[in-house]
Amino acid sequence: GELLDFTGRWALEKVPQRRAFGHGVWSRENRRGRTGHDGTGLLVAGTEAFGFRSGELWAVHAGWSGGHVHYAERVPEGAALIGAGELLDPGEVVLGEGESYRTPWVYFSWSGAGLDDASARLHGHLRARPLPVRPVTLNNWEATYFDHGLDRLLELAEKAAAAGIERFVLDDGWFRHRRHDRAGLGDWYVDEGVWPGGLHPLADRVRKLGMQFGLWFEPEMVNPDSDLAREHPDWILGRAERMPPPQRHQQVLDLARPEAYAYLLERLDTLVGEYALDYIKWDHNRDIAEPVHDGAPGVHAQTLATYRLLDELRRRHPGLEIESCSSGGARIDYGILARTDRVWTSDSNDALDRQQIQRWTGLLVPPERLGAHVGAPRDHITGRMLPLAFRAATALFGHMGVEWDLTSASEAELEELATWIALHKRLRPLLHAGRVVRADHPDPSALLHGVVLPERAVYAFVQLTSRVAAGAEPLRLPGLDPEAVYEVRVAGPVPEKALLPEWAGAPVRVPGSVLGEMGLPAPALRPASALLVELERV
Repeated sequence: GELLDFTGRWALEKVPQRRAFGHGVWSRENRRGRTGHDGTGLLVAGTEAFGFRSGELWAVHAGWSGGHVHYAERVPEGAALIGAGELLDPGEVVLGEGESYRTPWVYFSWSGAGLDDASARLHGHLRARPLPVRPVTLNNWEATYFDHGLDRLLELAEKAAAAGIERFVLDDGWFRHRRHDRAGLGDWYVDEGVWPGGLHPLADRVRKLGMQFGLWFEPEMVNPDSDLAREHPDWILGRAERMPPPQRHQQVLDLARPEAYAYLLERLDTLVGEYALDYIKWDHNRDIAEPVHDGAPGVHAQTLATYRLLDELRRRHPGLEIESCSSGGARIDYGILARTDRVWTSDSNDALDRQQIQRWTGLLVPPERLGAHVGAPRDHITGRMLPLAFRAATALFGHMGVEWDLTSASEAELEELATWIALHKRLRPLLHAGRVVRADHPDPSALLHGVVLPERAVYAFVQLTSRVAAGAEPLRLPGLDPEAVYEVRVAGPVPEKALLPEWAGAPVRVPGSVLGEMGLPAPALRPASALLVELERV
């Protein structure tokens, strides 16, 4: 047998790694105080060479946002097991007479037909809590960073609305003393020097343009250079005799302390109410080091307090949507997703990296809960230049958004972006309700994935790098009814310089058995290109 788990880092989460399932224990322990960029999310044990569409396997996920462990063990007598749970430090939970400890939920999924089947069962669990239509979102972070000039943000909002965007989110920088990332965290009051009229001029204009309005917070964190830290240094999570090591110029606020919890709830509740916020981007930008609460290890209490805060805020504001962000994808688990509506999959908007990050994160999380944005032409993290068509085709298969200074885009770029947004909206009922399928495509330079409902489907053939073979492998489309006939057509803009096969010139009707077993002749695409194929049952 084989084991599959995942590692990663900031801006490159969910990197798969495989190994033989030999004798002994394979244990993935996480003591970061959050799920972690390197958190495996899923640990999978299966038959040799199991894939997306073949093999028997078991998958396990610890639904907990604090310390946790995933493990697999095989003993010489032949028995094998997998498991997961909370990872507690000594003395972290001490029970008195009559007290109890409730473990986090652990989720198992079996499949006799590969990873897609196990993934569909996990998606079904999350989809049991239905979501409203997922609005296309613009986040201003990579467009303006800490520049919160009202005129610039209003111009950005105008461009966003014209492109068909449905939600505008104001990211970091709107609160007191926050002109850079070294000060202000914890001072959750609108900065009067930057916003003399409050956020109302922006929020009101955003809504007049037909968009929802959202705001960024990082409630669990505090800068030492803040009014809150100066007034309440004892609210910082750590040892009484010394400050924990700093990370990103910030410390962790001890939410298990009632006064700190009450302060955050009052501030969040007030701001959500005053601005009628539709959405919160809830960030968490550092690991928790030396998490000492009242002299004992404190991650367990901190995690439960965070859950209580989220739950109470949503109880008071039932229509509020919340995104779990943690320096990108460092807090993606079913514990946080039980009380949030989507995750920020990665801080990287590089579409080449995102193809893999979204592919593997998507085993655990369905597309409608995976934040996926169209970034700038030159990615702000990798520096890679990628065409708009590829960036948009990548974002289209998640909860689509934009994180790009649209005031710098050309008219042609804005028109193309609007075309992709319109396509996403048309396909949204399929993308956000269908079964996700991934082909075990034999060419390592390309990916083939899609979303399928009984009456329709959409696939993306993605050319990541230059292929070695002169001829491309056929596109065998997984997940279709072999007894049905489908009308097949190209969807969306065709990639530049693509050499298309004959079937792409006009809609053709093909039996599902042929599409699944023989496949379609593949187009010849340049690297960093994607062709979308839409199918409708006839």
